[in-house]
Amino acid sequence: MERLRAGRRGWWMIAAALGALLLINGLLGMASSESREAGVITVGSKADREGHLLGEIFAQTLEAAGLRVERRLGLGQTIVTYQALLEGEIDLYPEYTGTLAHGIFEVEQTDIDTLDRLAWAQGLRVLPALGFNNTYALAMRRTEAQRLNIRRISDLAAHPDLVFGLSHEFIGRQDGWAELRSRYALPQSPVGLEHGIAYQALVEGSIDVTDAYSTDGDIERFDLILLQDDKNYFPRYLAVPLVAGDLPVAAVAALRRLAGLIDEREMQELNAEVSTAGRGFAAVAAGFLAKHGIVPSQPDTHSRRWQRLGTHLIEHLQLTGIALGLACLVGLPLSLAVHRSPRLSRIVLYVAGLLQTIPSIALLALMVPLFGIGMLPAVIALFLYSLLPIVRAAITALATVDPLLVNVARGIGLTGAEQLRYIILPLAMPNLLTGIRTAAIINIGTATLAAFIGAGGLGEPIVTGLSLNDYQLVLYGAIPAALLAIVTELLFELGEWALIPAHLRASRRP
Repeated sequence: MERLRAGRRGWWMIAAALGALLLINGLLGMASSESREAGVITVGSKADREGHLLGEIFAQTLEAAGLRVERRLGLGQTIVTYQALLEGEIDLYPEYTGTLAHGIFEVEQTDIDTLDRLAWAQGLRVLPALGFNNTYALAMRRTEAQRLNIRRISDLAAHPDLVFGLSHEFIGRQDGWAELRSRYALPQSPVGLEHGIAYQALVEGSIDVTDAYSTDGDIERFDLILLQDDKNYFPRYLAVPLVAGDLPVAAVAALRRLAGLIDEREMQELNAEVSTAGRGFAAVAAGFLAKHGIVPSQPDTHSRRWQRLGTHLIEHLQLTGIALGLACLVGLPLSLAVHRSPRLSRIVLYVAGLLQTIPSIALLALMVPLFGIGMLPAVIALFLYSLLPIVRAAITALATVDPLLVNVARGIGLTGAEQLRYIILPLAMPNLLTGIRTAAIINIGTATLAAFIGAGGLGEPIVTGLSLNDYQLVLYGAIPAALLAIVTELLFELGEWALIPAHLRASRRP
């Protein structure tokens, strides 16, 4: 009966923690609604370079019209940005007609009138196209294509030994690899790569073919050639603003000024300014808008990436610290409540282990429909990942405390709280700290992926660097994250010296 009550206490603790998280989510949602009512328009974008640049162009266009703007640029792929728009976490983002037709609405028509009608059913609007068609294409190194006399996609069928490295999104899209392979009878089997990394792999010769966007600035930068789509497989991908249905009239009017303003050549040049010339998104966007008279003059928008290290670090510490604290508040009492029951312990460990098997990027994406984007869903995902190492270490530590010592403590009249304080916790402390330390290190690494859902942190420069093929920027986020993990290890070492009795520390030495 005592074990049953203990188990119930454990589940009540989990329920209380989840209730607190839902309360936080509700409060954040209210705050978001208030900011929306106050006239703040949130501009989002996907994590790729062109999406980020177009998002900045949208934001500066709205600001030039006198509107207040919040930027949530560099989010994940379509599944994240579209869901964020549906949930009201952002008010607009740049999208493409081909993606809307085949990736979202699953229709064959790509004309804007049809897509706008389908979007209205979801409470959204499709505004007039910006003017350029950024369709998919297959790219090769120019020298390799000339050597093999490959000019068309059809020519690839005669070269089954070519290595294809395609982006994960292209492999999985309805209008992506599977249908392309069938249409052209291609014998190759691709490997999945992140889009920015695929370009570098192509240049270095690790792969021979990758998918590309026809307006990528890296096409000229790396001297690539786009193969002719001789069977007209790829649809048109006209860039459009996809906006919330209740976007203010003034904002819609401002965005309509961009209609037909950018052709393929100019978009490729804008992308090249970012990827080749190394200019920041804000500076390139401001130059474009000044050229077309949308802003009166080009403001000072030089990239300040190096000045944001402190901000990224604080955001990263917030993500990991809050998630780890919640995992300790739930995991340690839960372990204490169930450790005497092997059956309950197995159930708790099984559930925690099941959560660990969900890929981190998938878990983050699954959080978006439930909790939106930003810090809250990232904290919840990190909290779930932290439970297993903490609970496993705690249950093992508590279960292996010598019962004879507990009986002796009970025999000399120590209360349950005194037994816990003077006997059980000191003996279990080494393993408890090991579990918390493991969870902390896992959190620091996994938190870099939170940038895909707009949570910031040290993952933001990593994601941006990947989209720009800027490995200096990737290191700007990766090195501080590694140093943070090392500092965390050292702090736990100091914590062990302070909390673990000397004789127990000595027994743990190899």
